Amino acid sequence: MKKEIAKGLTMVTLVLAIALATAVASANAQSAKKVVADIPFAFVVGDQTLSAGEYTLKAANAPANGLIIQNAGGKSEAMLLTFVIEPKQNRRSARLVFHRYGQNYFLAEVWTGAGNAGRHLMKSRQERAIERELATIASKSELSESCYEVVEVAVLR
Repeated sequence: MKKEIAKGLTMVTLVLAIALATAVASANAQSAKKVVADIPFAFVVGDQTLSAGEYTLKAANAPANGLIIQNAGGKSEAMLLTFVIEPKQNRRSARLVFHRYGQNYFLAEVWTGAGNAGRHLMKSRQERAIERELATIASKSELSESCYEVVEVAVLR
């Protein structure tokens, strides 16, 4: 009888240990897919213009390559599709990358600092229109420089 009780307690302890380990691993994986940043300027995501402020960016559960952007109050501001990109340099720092055209900022990449891959956002209609306009101006004036400036914002956590 004592052996059966001991065996039962051992099984319960083992199941609890496995459940705890799974919960910790799941929490770590979710936090690695989430970043918080204080963005000091208004910016465009998809077809929405978001005001300056603190935002949380996290991976969506469905679709798997989705990105949810929420303001500091937790209100969902935008959700859009992204695709995985590899860094051009061996940089693993968490950051947000914007393309700046004059006073217009467009969110282009999200790097969580976890793993070796980042997320690239598709260009919005507005950004593509600006690029086309600048390309026609550049072709007329023989300028071949990049038409946007890359601006990086460090992640808070």
